Amino acid sequence: MSNKDYPVLKLITDLVDDIRDPSFIWQALALVGCLGLAALLARWWRSRHDEGAGRLGDAGGRLSFPLSGLLLVGIALLVLKPFMHINLLKLALPLLGSLALVRGAVFVLRQAFPKAGWLTTWERVIATLVWGWLALYISDLAPHVIDALEQVDFVFGKQHINLWMIIHGLATVFLTVLLALWVAGIIENRLMGVDSLDSSLRIVAIRLAKALLTLIAIIASLSLVGIDMTALSVFTGALGVGLGLGLQKIASNYVSGFIILLDRSIRIGNVVQVGADNGMVTQITTRYTVLRQLGGTEYIVPNEILIGSVVQNQTYSDSRLRVATQVGIAYDSDLDLATRLMIEAAAAQPRVLVEPPPKVLLKMFGDSSINLELGFWIADPEEGRGNITSDINIAIWRAFRANGISIPFPQRDVRIFHESGNEAAAPMPLPLKP
Repeated sequence: MSNKDYPVLKLITDLVDDIRDPSFIWQALALVGCLGLAALLARWWRSRHDEGAGRLGDAGGRLSFPLSGLLLVGIALLVLKPFMHINLLKLALPLLGSLALVRGAVFVLRQAFPKAGWLTTWERVIATLVWGWLALYISDLAPHVIDALEQVDFVFGKQHINLWMIIHGLATVFLTVLLALWVAGIIENRLMGVDSLDSSLRIVAIRLAKALLTLIAIIASLSLVGIDMTALSVFTGALGVGLGLGLQKIASNYVSGFIILLDRSIRIGNVVQVGADNGMVTQITTRYTVLRQLGGTEYIVPNEILIGSVVQNQTYSDSRLRVATQVGIAYDSDLDLATRLMIEAAAAQPRVLVEPPPKVLLKMFGDSSINLELGFWIADPEEGRGNITSDINIAIWRAFRANGISIPFPQRDVRIFHESGNEAAAPMPLPLKP
């Protein structure tokens, strides 16, 4: 048995021989110097690009150390190669490269899924897989493992697929989808910064970009692995039948979502009412729309309902909204004074618009009161209508009390007659208050 037959033993033997060599100290010093300089460069980069500096700053913060270390160790390897053994530096190169690969993959994942808490666990899994494959690569065991995996094959229609092709395909799909999501994230950042483009169109463009890039990445990765795409015809046919039968509602909601985003009939920030549900539109997805009430309650409305039913959009073409409140005054009250006090009560509220101005209308002459309606306009209906109406009603009440204007209530007089013989007693009126 020779070390040539076992690459791991050869690597260990070479490292032991290097350690015994007096020149090994120069290898170690060169490696420490390269790593120290790489750490200084990484620290300088982070100081120049603090948190929130964008994707370039975040990526540089994670990749600056392994990439700069990889470059410096490569230069040291070329310089020292003519003078001494460099097995230690050769070992450091793939280790730094794998570290950069792990950090880069995790960074792309974090950018593609910024709210995913499972990435902390997956970061360890990815690191373990990369470092495990690196160990196989360094020990020259990778070809033997690949040959063993290729022996386990399957027949899928006319396509012959082995276990290595499946693993290779999953890894390729994973990496290409990550790249697609990374590009989609860059497109999303650019589109969200274009203020001249409508928000609904931006959302449509972002989602179309993600869907198309993901589809292209999957098709390209399967083709790179060597899988014939015609082998997926059965699957795509079954998917079409499923969409036509069992997934009609889901497909309808998705199509309706794109229609809503494209025709801009409902936009984020609109105050809408669908049946008994009302609120401000806070999110429009391809399947549903979220309505949020002022009290915090959120309604998830399927997009199909928004397309197939009447939707009351209070801020479709104009965010201004007219709000009205009614009050009745006694017939002997000063009508002009009451009108002026009501207008002043509305005008004193900061949310009430000056133009159009508040206006009082005489609605009708009631049984016991003159019914007046105060109409006023607000520009922020998403902040609520009940609160502004309540504030104005309280102000009207206080103004009426201070100026002697009464708000009447219904009264009834009940008269009781006492009969004595053929003569009736005088009636006694008894006012009753309900």
